Amino acid sequence: MKIFSRPVKTPILLIAIMLAVIAAGLLAYSYFIEPNKLVVSTQEVTIKGWDPAFDGMKIVMVGDIHGGSNAVDDAKLRKIVELVNEQNADLVVLLGDYVSVSFARRFTGSDAIKMPVNEIVEGIAGMKARYGVFVVLGNHDGWYNDQAVATAIGRDGYRVLQNEVAVIDNNGHQLRLLGFKDHLKLNKPWAETSADARQWLQSTGDGNIIALEHSPDILPIITGDLSISPDLKLILAAHTHGGQVWLPLIGRPIIPSMFGQRYAYGHIRENDVDMFVTSGIGTSILPFRFMVPPEIMVLTVHSG
Repeated sequence: MKIFSRPVKTPILLIAIMLAVIAAGLLAYSYFIEPNKLVVSTQEVTIKGWDPAFDGMKIVMVGDIHGGSNAVDDAKLRKIVELVNEQNADLVVLLGDYVSVSFARRFTGSDAIKMPVNEIVEGIAGMKARYGVFVVLGNHDGWYNDQAVATAIGRDGYRVLQNEVAVIDNNGHQLRLLGFKDHLKLNKPWAETSADARQWLQSTGDGNIIALEHSPDILPIITGDLSISPDLKLILAAHTHGGQVWLPLIGRPIIPSMFGQRYAYGHIRENDVDMFVTSGIGTSILPFRFMVPPEIMVLTVHSG
Protein backbone atom coordinates (compact mmCIF):
# COMPACT_ATOMS: atom_id res chain seq x y z
CA MET A 1 0.00 0.00 0.00
CA LYS A 2 1.45 3.32 -1.10
CA ILE A 3 0.91 6.49 0.85
CA PHE A 4 0.98 9.62 -1.24
CA SER A 5 1.82 12.98 0.34
CA ARG A 6 1.54 16.39 -1.26
CA PRO A 7 4.99 17.94 -1.63
CA VAL A 8 5.52 21.14 0.30
CA LYS A 9 5.89 24.05 -2.07
CA THR A 10 8.99 25.31 -0.33
CA PRO A 11 10.12 27.78 -3.02
CA ILE A 12 6.73 29.51 -3.07
CA LEU A 13 6.68 29.74 0.72
CA LEU A 14 10.20 31.14 0.83
CA ILE A 15 9.38 33.71 -1.84
CA ALA A 16 6.29 34.79 0.09
CA ILE A 17 8.32 35.18 3.28
CA MET A 18 11.02 37.14 1.47
CA LEU A 19 8.46 39.47 -0.09
CA ALA A 20 6.83 40.02 3.31
CA VAL A 21 10.20 40.86 4.87
CA ILE A 22 11.05 43.26 2.04
CA ALA A 23 7.65 44.95 2.31
CA ALA A 24 8.05 45.34 6.07
CA GLY A 25 11.53 46.78 5.57
CA LEU A 26 10.35 49.30 3.01
CA LEU A 27 7.45 50.30 5.23
CA ALA A 28 9.79 50.80 8.17
CA TYR A 29 12.18 52.83 6.00
CA SER A 30 9.37 55.05 4.74
CA TYR A 31 8.19 55.75 8.29
CA PHE A 32 11.34 55.84 10.43
CA ILE A 33 14.12 56.88 8.07
CA GLU A 34 13.14 58.96 5.05
CA PRO A 35 10.84 61.43 6.88
CA ASN A 36 13.79 62.19 9.19
CA LYS A 37 15.96 63.30 6.29
CA LEU A 38 16.23 66.90 5.12
CA VAL A 39 17.92 67.53 1.79
CA VAL A 40 18.76 70.72 -0.07
CA SER A 41 17.82 70.35 -3.73
CA THR A 42 19.13 72.86 -6.25
CA GLN A 43 17.44 74.08 -9.42
CA GLU A 44 18.46 76.65 -12.03
CA VAL A 45 16.36 78.33 -14.67
CA THR A 46 17.04 80.88 -17.39
CA ILE A 47 14.04 83.10 -18.08
CA LYS A 48 13.63 85.23 -21.17
CA GLY A 49 12.79 88.78 -20.21
CA TRP A 50 14.03 88.41 -16.63
CA ASP A 51 15.41 91.76 -15.44
CA PRO A 52 19.25 91.61 -15.48
CA ALA A 53 19.22 93.59 -12.23
CA PHE A 54 18.04 90.37 -10.58
CA ASP A 55 20.23 88.01 -12.62
CA GLY A 56 21.50 85.13 -10.49
CA MET A 57 18.82 85.68 -7.85
CA LYS A 58 18.84 82.86 -5.33
CA ILE A 59 15.42 81.93 -3.96
CA VAL A 60 14.97 79.45 -1.12
CA MET A 61 11.60 77.66 -1.13
CA VAL A 62 10.17 75.99 1.98
CA GLY A 63 6.77 74.35 1.86
CA ASP A 64 4.44 72.12 3.87
CA ILE A 65 6.27 72.20 7.18
CA HIS A 66 3.30 70.52 8.93
CA GLY A 67 4.65 70.99 12.45
CA GLY A 68 4.06 67.90 14.59
CA SER A 69 3.69 65.51 11.67
CA ASN A 70 6.01 62.52 11.47
CA ALA A 71 9.61 63.60 12.22
CA VAL A 72 8.79 67.33 12.30
CA ASP A 73 9.71 68.25 15.86
CA ASP A 74 11.42 71.29 17.37
CA ALA A 75 14.85 70.05 16.33
CA LYS A 76 13.71 69.64 12.73
CA LEU A 77 12.33 73.19 12.69
CA ARG A 78 15.66 74.59 13.86
CA LYS A 79 17.48 72.49 11.27
CA ILE A 80 15.29 74.04 8.57
CA VAL A 81 16.33 77.52 9.69
CA GLU A 82 20.00 76.51 9.83
CA LEU A 83 19.98 75.11 6.30
CA VAL A 84 18.00 78.05 4.91
CA ASN A 85 20.49 80.54 6.33
CA GLU A 86 23.45 78.55 4.96
CA GLN A 87 22.19 79.32 1.43
CA ASN A 88 22.80 83.09 1.74
CA ALA A 89 19.59 83.63 -0.18
CA ASP A 90 18.38 86.77 -1.87
CA LEU A 91 14.79 85.76 -1.12
CA VAL A 92 13.11 83.18 1.11
CA VAL A 93 9.53 82.12 0.41
CA LEU A 94 7.44 80.03 2.78
CA LEU A 95 4.67 78.36 0.82
CA GLY A 96 2.01 77.34 3.31
CA ASP A 97 0.78 74.53 5.58
CA TYR A 98 2.74 75.34 8.73
CA VAL A 99 0.28 73.49 10.96
CA SER A 100 -0.84 69.91 10.62
CA VAL A 101 -4.57 69.51 11.10
CA SER A 102 -5.79 66.09 12.18
CA PHE A 103 -8.73 64.32 10.62
CA ALA A 104 -10.60 64.87 13.91
CA ARG A 105 -10.45 68.62 13.32
CA ARG A 106 -11.68 68.35 9.77
CA PHE A 107 -14.69 66.22 10.57
CA THR A 108 -15.61 67.17 14.13
CA GLY A 109 -14.48 70.78 14.38
CA SER A 110 -12.16 70.05 17.33
CA ASP A 111 -9.03 72.12 17.94
CA ALA A 112 -6.72 69.20 17.20
CA ILE A 113 -3.46 70.27 15.58
CA LYS A 114 -0.29 68.28 16.03
CA MET A 115 1.92 71.14 17.23
CA PRO A 116 0.85 74.52 18.66
CA VAL A 117 1.15 77.47 16.30
CA ASN A 118 3.41 79.46 18.61
CA GLU A 119 5.79 76.50 18.93
CA ILE A 120 6.02 76.22 15.14
CA VAL A 121 6.58 79.94 14.73
CA GLU A 122 9.30 80.00 17.40
CA GLY A 123 10.95 77.04 15.68
CA ILE A 124 11.14 78.66 12.24
CA ALA A 125 12.11 82.14 13.49
CA GLY A 126 15.39 83.65 12.38
CA MET A 127 15.45 82.98 8.64
CA LYS A 128 17.41 85.64 6.78
CA ALA A 129 17.59 86.80 3.17
CA ARG A 130 18.76 89.91 1.35
CA TYR A 131 15.25 90.99 0.38
CA GLY A 132 13.39 89.32 3.23
CA VAL A 133 11.14 86.37 3.99
CA PHE A 134 7.71 86.24 2.36
CA VAL A 135 4.86 83.96 3.36
CA VAL A 136 1.64 82.57 1.92
CA LEU A 137 -0.79 80.25 3.69
CA GLY A 138 -2.03 76.77 2.88
CA ASN A 139 -5.18 74.70 3.24
CA HIS A 140 -4.21 73.27 6.66
CA ASP A 141 -3.65 76.81 7.94
CA GLY A 142 -7.12 77.73 6.72
CA TRP A 143 -8.73 74.64 8.23
CA TYR A 144 -7.22 75.65 11.54
CA ASN A 145 -7.38 79.45 11.57
CA ASP A 146 -5.53 81.29 8.82
CA GLN A 147 -5.67 84.65 10.58
CA ALA A 148 -4.15 83.21 13.74
CA VAL A 149 -1.36 81.57 11.73
CA ALA A 150 -0.72 84.76 9.72
CA THR A 151 -0.59 86.92 12.84
CA ALA A 152 1.82 84.58 14.61
CA ILE A 153 4.21 84.28 11.64
CA GLY A 154 4.06 88.02 10.99
CA ARG A 155 5.41 88.75 14.48
CA ASP A 156 8.83 87.49 13.38
CA GLY A 157 9.10 90.15 10.70
CA TYR A 158 8.14 87.78 7.92
CA ARG A 159 5.80 89.40 5.40
CA VAL A 160 2.54 87.49 4.96
CA LEU A 161 0.84 88.05 1.59
CA GLN A 162 -2.86 87.30 1.24
CA ASN A 163 -4.02 88.42 -2.20
CA GLU A 164 -1.57 91.29 -2.16
CA VAL A 165 1.66 92.46 -3.72
CA ALA A 166 5.05 93.23 -2.22
CA VAL A 167 7.62 95.18 -4.24
CA ILE A 168 11.36 94.53 -4.04
CA ASP A 169 13.68 97.30 -5.23
CA ASN A 170 17.23 96.93 -6.49
CA ASN A 171 18.70 100.29 -7.52
CA GLY A 172 15.44 101.42 -9.09
CA HIS A 173 14.59 98.04 -10.64
CA GLN A 174 11.47 96.44 -9.23
CA LEU A 175 10.47 92.84 -8.70
CA ARG A 176 6.88 92.21 -7.66
CA LEU A 177 5.79 89.32 -5.45
CA LEU A 178 2.11 88.47 -5.80
CA GLY A 179 1.03 86.30 -2.89
CA PHE A 180 -2.31 84.50 -3.19
CA LYS A 181 -4.51 83.12 -0.46
CA ASP A 182 -4.75 79.35 -0.40
CA HIS A 183 -6.45 77.82 -3.44
CA LEU A 184 -9.46 76.74 -1.35
CA LYS A 185 -10.07 80.42 -0.57
CA LEU A 186 -9.96 81.33 -4.27
CA ASN A 187 -13.48 80.08 -4.86
CA LYS A 188 -14.58 82.44 -7.61
CA PRO A 189 -14.71 81.39 -11.27
CA TRP A 190 -11.26 81.36 -12.82
CA ALA A 191 -11.89 84.45 -14.96
CA GLU A 192 -12.89 86.46 -11.89
CA THR A 193 -9.83 85.35 -9.93
CA SER A 194 -7.63 86.36 -12.85
CA ALA A 195 -9.36 89.76 -13.05
CA ASP A 196 -8.89 90.26 -9.29
CA ALA A 197 -5.17 89.55 -9.62
CA ARG A 198 -4.83 92.10 -12.41
CA GLN A 199 -6.55 94.61 -10.15
CA TRP A 200 -4.13 93.93 -7.28
CA LEU A 201 -1.21 94.56 -9.64
CA GLN A 202 -2.51 97.81 -11.16
CA SER A 203 -0.99 100.25 -8.69
CA THR A 204 2.28 98.37 -8.13
CA GLY A 205 4.32 99.83 -10.97
CA ASP A 206 6.40 97.83 -13.42
CA GLY A 207 8.76 94.91 -13.08
CA ASN A 208 8.80 91.13 -13.31
CA ILE A 209 6.24 89.23 -11.25
CA ILE A 210 6.70 86.13 -9.13
CA ALA A 211 3.44 84.53 -8.03
CA LEU A 212 3.42 82.69 -4.70
CA GLU A 213 0.61 80.20 -4.10
CA HIS A 214 0.35 77.12 -1.92
CA SER A 215 -1.10 74.99 -4.72
CA PRO A 216 0.35 74.68 -8.22
CA ASP A 217 -3.21 74.49 -9.56
CA ILE A 218 -3.03 78.28 -9.76
CA LEU A 219 -1.05 78.11 -13.02
CA PRO A 220 -3.91 77.86 -15.56
CA ILE A 221 -5.90 80.47 -13.63
CA ILE A 222 -3.31 83.23 -14.13
CA THR A 223 -1.59 82.28 -17.40
CA GLY A 224 -2.56 81.61 -21.01
CA ASP A 225 -5.93 83.08 -21.97
CA LEU A 226 -6.36 84.21 -18.35
CA SER A 227 -2.91 85.79 -18.09
CA ILE A 228 -2.70 88.41 -15.38
CA SER A 229 0.31 90.15 -16.95
CA PRO A 230 3.06 89.62 -19.53
CA ASP A 231 5.42 90.43 -16.64
CA LEU A 232 4.51 87.18 -14.86
CA LYS A 233 7.69 85.13 -15.17
CA LEU A 234 7.67 82.65 -12.31
CA ILE A 235 5.26 80.73 -10.06
CA LEU A 236 6.43 79.08 -6.83
CA ALA A 237 4.23 76.48 -5.15
CA ALA A 238 4.10 73.48 -2.81
CA HIS A 239 1.06 71.47 -1.55
CA THR A 240 1.59 68.24 -3.51
CA HIS A 241 4.39 66.90 -1.24
CA GLY A 242 5.71 65.44 -4.48
CA GLY A 243 3.19 62.68 -3.78
CA GLN A 244 5.20 61.70 -0.64
CA VAL A 245 5.70 58.30 -2.30
CA TRP A 246 7.35 57.43 -5.61
CA LEU A 247 7.27 53.82 -6.79
CA PRO A 248 9.18 52.29 -9.72
CA LEU A 249 6.97 51.74 -12.78
CA ILE A 250 4.03 53.33 -10.97
CA GLY A 251 5.35 56.77 -10.13
CA ARG A 252 3.47 58.95 -7.65
CA PRO A 253 0.20 57.15 -6.80
CA ILE A 254 -1.57 60.10 -5.15
CA ILE A 255 -1.24 63.80 -6.00
CA PRO A 256 -3.58 66.32 -4.30
CA SER A 257 -4.26 68.28 -7.47
CA MET A 258 -7.16 68.49 -9.87
CA PHE A 259 -4.58 67.99 -12.62
CA GLY A 260 -3.18 64.71 -11.33
CA GLN A 261 0.52 64.22 -12.16
CA ARG A 262 0.77 67.35 -14.28
CA TYR A 263 2.04 69.62 -11.51
CA ALA A 264 3.34 67.00 -9.10
CA TYR A 265 6.88 68.20 -8.54
CA GLY A 266 9.82 70.17 -9.85
CA HIS A 267 10.07 72.41 -12.90
CA ILE A 268 7.01 72.85 -15.09
CA ARG A 269 6.89 75.24 -18.03
CA GLU A 270 3.47 76.01 -19.42
CA ASN A 271 1.95 78.98 -21.25
CA ASP A 272 5.43 80.57 -21.42
CA VAL A 273 5.64 80.73 -17.63
CA ASP A 274 8.02 78.71 -15.43
CA MET A 275 6.75 77.09 -12.25
CA PHE A 276 8.63 75.23 -9.53
CA VAL A 277 6.89 72.93 -7.05
CA THR A 278 8.70 71.77 -3.92
CA SER A 279 7.98 68.45 -2.21
CA GLY A 280 8.03 70.19 1.17
CA ILE A 281 9.06 69.07 4.64
CA GLY A 282 6.30 67.23 6.54
CA THR A 283 3.67 64.63 5.82
CA SER A 284 -0.11 64.71 5.60
CA ILE A 285 -2.78 61.99 5.78
CA LEU A 286 -0.22 59.14 5.80
CA PRO A 287 3.01 59.53 7.82
CA PHE A 288 5.24 58.04 5.10
CA ARG A 289 7.75 59.24 2.54
CA PHE A 290 9.42 56.98 0.01
CA MET A 291 11.87 58.24 -2.61
CA VAL A 292 10.52 61.77 -1.99
CA PRO A 293 12.61 63.06 0.93
CA PRO A 294 11.79 66.25 2.81
CA GLU A 295 13.51 69.09 1.02
CA ILE A 296 14.45 72.71 0.95
CA MET A 297 14.51 73.82 -2.69
CA VAL A 298 17.08 76.40 -3.77
CA LEU A 299 16.33 78.05 -7.09
CA THR A 300 18.74 80.30 -8.98
CA VAL A 301 17.17 82.49 -11.67
CA HIS A 302 19.18 83.76 -14.63
CA SER A 303 18.17 86.35 -17.20
CA GLY A 304 18.09 85.07 -20.75
